[in-house]
Parts: sequence; structure tokens; C-alpha cells
Amino acid sequence: MSKGKLDALHFHVQLKLKSQDTASLLKKSYIHLERQFEKLTFLATAILGNSLTFIAALGTVIYWLCNREFHTQGVHASIGDVILGVTFLSMFIIQKSFNRFSAVLHLKVNELIASHEAANNSVMNLREKTEREITELTLEYAELDERFAEEE
Repeated sequence: MSKGKLDALHFHVQLKLKSQDTASLLKKSYIHLERQFEKLTFLATAILGNSLTFIAALGTVIYWLCNREFHTQGVHASIGDVILGVTFLSMFIIQKSFNRFSAVLHLKVNELIASHEAANNSVMNLREKTEREITELTLEYAELDERFAEEE
């Protein structure tokens, strides 16, 4: 082979290796970003479902309703503010209710798994797993379901 062809081949191989390194780096960055986002959503869910957060939000709404600026605005704006305040407070109540329901459901599922000897313990405490791990478990159980359907 001529030197020019060897140089071109060498350049092509280096370019391919760099693109693989870049893809690997992007994948690692995405996984890291996804884990950080999951931590953020877990924290936000815990904060928004906390009773103290609701009390602070209620205090904010009451402060606004007692504010002089609220009383000097028109009727339509006042109604809009009241609706906004009620909606704002409802979000905290719904989040608190969802957190409680979710915790009870996880507890019941963990109890059922622990009581069955042949159960797969990898599904216990699913809320501590990442979204990717949950997706992998879902795929495993979908395959298991297909196998049982074929046997019947």
C-alpha cells in the first residue's frame, strides 16, 4: 500500500475511535444526568408532600388575600387570585395523598414478596431503584409472562 492510502486508513481508524469515545462519553453523561434528575424529583416529591410545606403555602396564600393590593383590584382579578390560591394549595394536598398511597402500596407489595418463598426479592424496594433498573425488571417480567402464555 502506498503511504497516502496508509495515512488515509490511519486517519479513518482514529476518527472511528474518537466517535466511539464520544458516544461512550455522551452515554455516561446521560446516565449521570438521569441519576441526578431522579434524585431531584425524589427530593421535590418529598418536599411538596410535606405538611410543613403546605402550612407555608397556606400562610403565603392567606398573606396575599389579606394584602391591601388584593382588595384594591377588580372583582375578576380577585376571583382569579382565589382560584389560583386554591389550586396552589390543592397541589400540595394531592402530592401528600399520593406520597401516602405510594408508600402504603410499596409496603404491601414488599410484604407479599417477603411472604412468598419463591418470589424474586429484586423487586423489593423498587422506589430506590433507578428508572433503568425498573425498565429492565419490567422487560424480564414481560418475557416471563410470554413464556407462561406459550405454555398454556
